[in-house]
Parts: sequence; C-alpha cells; structure tokens
Amino acid sequence: MPNISGSFSGRATSQTTISLPDIPDHAMNLMEVTGLQKSSDEKWNEARITYWGAADLIAGNGPQRGYFVNEHPDGDRDFGTFEGKIATAGGQVTIEGNWKYAGGTGKFKGITGGGTYKGRATSPVELENSWEGTYQLTAKTQAA
Repeated sequence: MPNISGSFSGRATSQTTISLPDIPDHAMNLMEVTGLQKSSDEKWNEARITYWGAADLIAGNGPQRGYFVNEHPDGDRDFGTFEGKIATAGGQVTIEGNWKYAGGTGKFKGITGGGTYKGRATSPVELENSWEGTYQLTAKTQAA
C-alpha cells in the first residue's frame, strides 16, 4: 500500500452546540468544516475536503466521530469515516484520531486504507489538520 500524508486549513461552514443539563460543562457539538488539501501525492493535492463531525464534550474534552469526502480537481471523490478525541488545555483545543476510507468514485472506486490525524483549532471556527496513512486502489482503477 502506498504511503500518503498531507494537511489542510479548514473553516467551519456550519456549527451547532447544545448544552446538556445532566452534568456541568456537558455539550454536544455538530460541525461542518471545509478546506483545501496540500499533499506531496498529486492524487490528493488541491482536493477540497468537507467533513461532518459530532463531539460529546465535557469541559471541552471528549470523543469525536464523523464522515469526510475529498472532491478532487477532476471531480472524482474519496470518502470515509474518522474517530478521535478532542482535548482542551490552557485555552488550546487539539484533536487526534484515526480515519479510514469507505469508498470513492472514478479512479478512487474501491479505495481502501486509512491512517491517523492530528490538529488544532486556531480560532473558534478555523483549524489546522495534518494526516498520514496508506491507501490501495484496485488494479482496475490504477490503470485509469
């Protein structure tokens, strides 16, 4: 499987936070984030990522899960899921976890693989994220 890595700076295009009354500082957060990928692998460089995440946070800490899609300049897409943790300390919010492909279109049809991600919020609506992992394209899509 080829190795892959990259990064993106993203911006929340939609965000909802609901405070829960069960325990202090308990909140559910739903967020849609978009950004432009930067990668040394030309297949992912300049792809537009959109992800939708849900977090269950107590005092800014807790699990995060969601879905992502990369739309590549030629219109092909790859998509998958992610799962990780959000941590807040000293006013800094960080995220880290794992992601995996669920499928794709065009040359990414049948893609498999996954990896890890790490990031941080640079403002309440902006973040920086880096990722790495591996992927495998089917023999049919590699020839395309």
